[in-house]
Amino acid sequence: MSLTRNLVLNHRQIQQKIIRIAHEIYERNVQEKELIFAGLTGMGHEFAGLLAEQLKSISPIEITMMEVKLNKANPKMDEVTCTAKGPFKGKCVILVDDVLNTGKTLAFGMIPFLKEEVKKIEVAVLVNRSHKLFPVSPDYTGLELATTLTEHITVSLEKGQSTVHLH
Repeated sequence: MSLTRNLVLNHRQIQQKIIRIAHEIYERNVQEKELIFAGLTGMGHEFAGLLAEQLKSISPIEITMMEVKLNKANPKMDEVTCTAKGPFKGKCVILVDDVLNTGKTLAFGMIPFLKEEVKKIEVAVLVNRSHKLFPVSPDYTGLELATTLTEHITVSLEKGQSTVHLH
Protein backbone atom coordinates (compact mmCIF):
# COMPACT_ATOMS: atom_id res chain seq x y z
CA MET A 1 0.00 0.00 0.00
CA SER A 2 1.56 3.29 -1.06
CA LEU A 3 1.10 6.49 0.84
CA THR A 4 -0.12 9.36 -1.28
CA ARG A 5 1.12 12.72 -0.14
CA ASN A 6 -1.03 15.69 -1.02
CA LEU A 7 0.52 19.13 -0.78
CA VAL A 8 -1.64 21.26 1.50
CA LEU A 9 0.59 24.34 1.88
CA ASN A 10 3.65 25.32 -0.14
CA HIS A 11 6.54 27.49 1.06
CA ARG A 12 4.99 30.78 -0.08
CA GLN A 13 1.66 29.97 1.56
CA ILE A 14 3.37 29.03 4.85
CA GLN A 15 5.28 32.34 4.79
CA GLN A 16 2.00 34.20 4.32
CA LYS A 17 0.50 32.34 7.30
CA ILE A 18 3.53 33.24 9.45
CA ILE A 19 3.24 36.93 8.52
CA ARG A 20 -0.52 36.98 9.22
CA ILE A 21 -0.23 35.18 12.56
CA ALA A 22 2.63 37.45 13.69
CA HIS A 23 0.50 40.51 12.90
CA GLU A 24 -2.45 39.01 14.82
CA ILE A 25 -0.22 38.30 17.83
CA TYR A 26 1.07 41.88 17.72
CA GLU A 27 -2.47 43.32 17.47
CA ARG A 28 -3.69 41.33 20.49
CA ASN A 29 -0.55 42.02 22.54
CA VAL A 30 0.44 45.53 21.46
CA GLN A 31 0.45 46.71 25.09
CA GLU A 32 2.90 44.00 26.22
CA LYS A 33 6.60 44.70 26.77
CA GLU A 34 7.57 41.02 26.49
CA LEU A 35 6.15 37.81 25.06
CA ILE A 36 7.40 34.30 25.71
CA PHE A 37 7.32 32.06 22.64
CA ALA A 38 7.24 28.47 23.89
CA GLY A 39 7.50 26.02 21.02
CA LEU A 40 6.75 22.36 21.58
CA THR A 41 9.55 19.91 20.79
CA GLY A 42 10.25 19.47 17.07
CA MET A 43 8.38 21.44 14.43
CA GLY A 44 6.47 23.39 17.09
CA HIS A 45 9.74 24.91 18.26
CA GLU A 46 10.77 25.60 14.65
CA PHE A 47 7.42 27.28 13.94
CA ALA A 48 7.73 29.35 17.14
CA GLY A 49 11.14 30.58 15.97
CA LEU A 50 9.73 31.67 12.61
CA LEU A 51 6.81 33.48 14.27
CA ALA A 52 9.13 35.20 16.77
CA GLU A 53 11.49 36.30 13.99
CA GLN A 54 8.58 37.79 12.04
CA LEU A 55 7.18 39.52 15.13
CA LYS A 56 10.58 41.05 15.89
CA SER A 57 10.59 42.58 12.40
CA ILE A 58 7.25 44.38 12.92
CA SER A 59 7.14 45.24 16.63
CA PRO A 60 9.23 46.54 19.53
CA ILE A 61 8.00 43.75 21.85
CA GLU A 62 10.84 41.84 23.49
CA ILE A 63 10.70 38.14 22.63
CA THR A 64 11.93 35.32 24.84
CA MET A 65 12.24 32.01 22.95
CA MET A 66 12.18 28.60 24.58
CA GLU A 67 11.48 24.99 23.77
CA VAL A 68 8.94 22.99 25.74
CA LYS A 69 10.37 19.48 25.85
CA LEU A 70 7.92 16.62 26.12
CA ASN A 71 7.30 13.17 24.76
CA LYS A 72 4.79 13.90 21.98
CA ALA A 73 3.84 10.23 21.55
CA ASN A 74 3.10 9.82 25.26
CA PRO A 75 3.20 13.14 27.15
CA LYS A 76 2.49 11.46 30.53
CA MET A 77 5.62 9.33 30.16
CA ASP A 78 8.27 11.97 30.90
CA GLU A 79 8.43 15.27 32.76
CA VAL A 80 7.56 18.36 30.70
CA THR A 81 10.46 20.82 30.85
CA CYS A 82 11.43 24.17 29.33
CA THR A 83 14.83 25.19 27.97
CA ALA A 84 14.48 28.59 29.66
CA LYS A 85 13.86 28.88 33.36
CA GLY A 86 11.25 31.18 34.85
CA PRO A 87 9.99 33.01 36.62
CA PHE A 88 7.01 33.20 34.29
CA LYS A 89 4.80 35.02 36.80
CA GLY A 90 2.93 37.90 35.16
CA LYS A 91 4.21 36.99 31.68
CA CYS A 92 2.27 36.37 28.48
CA VAL A 93 3.05 33.00 26.91
CA ILE A 94 2.42 32.03 23.30
CA LEU A 95 2.43 28.21 23.24
CA VAL A 96 3.25 27.07 19.70
CA ASP A 97 2.93 23.77 17.84
CA ASP A 98 2.89 22.86 14.19
CA VAL A 99 -0.30 20.74 14.23
CA LEU A 100 -3.21 20.68 16.68
CA ASN A 101 -4.91 17.32 16.53
CA THR A 102 -6.65 16.32 19.78
CA GLY A 103 -5.17 19.01 22.05
CA LYS A 104 -3.44 16.51 24.34
CA THR A 105 0.13 17.57 23.57
CA LEU A 106 -0.68 21.26 23.95
CA ALA A 107 -2.53 20.59 27.21
CA PHE A 108 0.57 18.89 28.64
CA GLY A 109 2.75 21.67 27.19
CA MET A 110 0.95 24.16 29.45
CA ILE A 111 2.02 22.42 32.67
CA PRO A 112 5.23 24.40 33.34
CA PHE A 113 3.33 27.67 32.94
CA LEU A 114 0.36 26.63 35.07
CA LYS A 115 2.68 26.10 38.02
CA GLU A 116 3.13 29.89 38.17
CA GLU A 117 0.75 32.83 37.85
CA VAL A 118 1.27 33.70 34.19
CA LYS A 119 -0.75 36.62 32.87
CA LYS A 120 -2.18 34.55 30.00
CA ILE A 121 -1.43 31.63 27.69
CA GLU A 122 -2.34 31.85 24.02
CA VAL A 123 -2.00 29.00 21.51
CA ALA A 124 -0.66 29.31 17.95
CA VAL A 125 -0.67 26.45 15.45
CA LEU A 126 0.11 26.20 11.76
CA VAL A 127 -2.57 23.55 11.11
CA ASN A 128 -5.67 22.80 13.21
CA ARG A 129 -7.14 19.36 12.46
CA SER A 130 -10.07 19.93 14.85
CA HIS A 131 -10.19 16.45 16.43
CA LYS A 132 -10.69 18.07 19.83
CA LEU A 133 -10.54 15.66 22.76
CA PHE A 134 -8.99 18.10 25.24
CA PRO A 135 -10.20 21.65 25.98
CA VAL A 136 -7.55 23.36 23.87
CA SER A 137 -8.47 25.76 21.09
CA PRO A 138 -5.97 27.82 19.12
CA ASP A 139 -5.99 31.59 19.37
CA TYR A 140 -3.98 31.79 16.15
CA THR A 141 -4.39 29.31 13.29
CA GLY A 142 -2.63 29.16 9.95
CA LEU A 143 -5.02 26.66 8.38
CA GLU A 144 -8.13 24.85 9.58
CA LEU A 145 -8.17 21.43 7.91
CA ALA A 146 -10.82 18.72 8.20
CA THR A 147 -9.13 15.32 8.22
CA THR A 148 -9.94 11.78 9.26
CA LEU A 149 -8.26 10.25 12.30
CA THR A 150 -6.29 7.88 10.04
CA GLU A 151 -4.80 10.68 7.95
CA HIS A 152 -1.54 12.34 8.93
CA ILE A 153 -0.15 15.84 8.52
CA THR A 154 3.57 16.25 7.92
CA VAL A 155 5.11 19.70 8.40
CA SER A 156 8.56 20.54 7.07
CA LEU A 157 9.94 24.00 7.84
CA GLU A 158 13.19 23.84 5.89
CA LYS A 159 14.61 27.18 4.84
CA GLY A 160 13.19 28.08 1.43
CA GLN A 161 11.29 24.78 1.03
CA SER A 162 8.70 24.61 3.80
CA THR A 163 5.70 22.36 3.12
CA VAL A 164 2.66 20.83 4.74
CA HIS A 165 1.50 17.47 3.37
CA LEU A 166 -1.56 15.35 4.07
CA HIS A 167 -1.15 11.59 3.76
